[in-house]
Amino acid sequence: MRKAMKWICLGTLVVLAGCSMFKEPKNPPAALVDFKQTMSIKTVWTESVGSSGDFMFSPVYAADSVITASANGTLVRIDNATGRTLWKVDADLPLTAGVGADDTTVAVAGDKGMVFAYDMAGKLRWKVQASSEILSSPVVGDGQVVVRSMDNHIAAYDALTGKRNWVVERTLPTLILRSAIGMAIFDHNLYVGLPGGKLVAISLASGSVRWEASVGEPKGATELERVADVSGIPVIVGTDVCASAYQGKVSCFDVKTGVLRWGKSLSTYAGVSVDERFVFAVDDKGTVNAFSRSAGLSEWKNDKLAFRRLSAPISFGQALVVGDFNGYIHFLSREDGSFLARTSTDGAAIVAPPIVAGSHVIFQTTAGDIVAIAID
Repeated sequence: MRKAMKWICLGTLVVLAGCSMFKEPKNPPAALVDFKQTMSIKTVWTESVGSSGDFMFSPVYAADSVITASANGTLVRIDNATGRTLWKVDADLPLTAGVGADDTTVAVAGDKGMVFAYDMAGKLRWKVQASSEILSSPVVGDGQVVVRSMDNHIAAYDALTGKRNWVVERTLPTLILRSAIGMAIFDHNLYVGLPGGKLVAISLASGSVRWEASVGEPKGATELERVADVSGIPVIVGTDVCASAYQGKVSCFDVKTGVLRWGKSLSTYAGVSVDERFVFAVDDKGTVNAFSRSAGLSEWKNDKLAFRRLSAPISFGQALVVGDFNGYIHFLSREDGSFLARTSTDGAAIVAPPIVAGSHVIFQTTAGDIVAIAID
């Protein structure tokens, strides 16, 4: 039990409440393998925003810009084409979660559950107090800012006024991962991963639950063994919504009904990436997996990055891209998982999920570097 607890505490994306992050792994990370680089990549621009501290800050792409934040309260908007800083503001409060945005509103979460909303010029519109600490990035859409706090309350606020429109309260399991479980907005619905392995679809207009599905079923003799929290951000492509769970599965569901299309046992703390053909996931040992999107069949695996504490992967052109604990960014073939290219950043861990921003893929390191990379 003590060994298992120690192992879970070392995760950089997810840790049990009370455990500290960034402890040395029980298994040594795999050494980087040599390979012939067959894809030409280039760093287009870099910017520094500040350290993530013990939290996870992921960038967001909106209005042709990359917007992100840091633990010290800095919020920055960067022109995606040039890397030029458009504005930088100070929230005057430490921040605990990444940024959510659409083309008109930027939202971020602060210390002790404070929620801030800004316009696209960086001017503060409003701030409100949520029910408890927030580790997940807010999401913005349909004129609302939605946050999920650590007490498992999901609340929607009017993007212009900050008035709370609705709240959904869910019971917490006995033991949960202290994690930044993500949310996604699609077709006027909110898709939320929850502790206990549940994926829930909620109407943005009313806050009513449209459907609920299981990504991971808690099982085992101890509470620790029964942890099966959803990890990462649900991803919607076409008629599918796909998600993953720690000590659970990678699963895809019908986006409208929640009916299970397929599920495969796989424990991951990082979440999934989906494109028109594949569902990608990194398991908790660092093996990168590709499944067919249509039926969940295993297409390939790459175990050469074992225990390098990989970020969530992302599909980008002909590559699958993933970051690691030493700030390396790896480009793998979407077709067979072979290495195509590799580049380095500032040497700090990459734990936040990368994003695609136009012709760039964007990574944020824990030390605060924002890096935009393009394929030549």
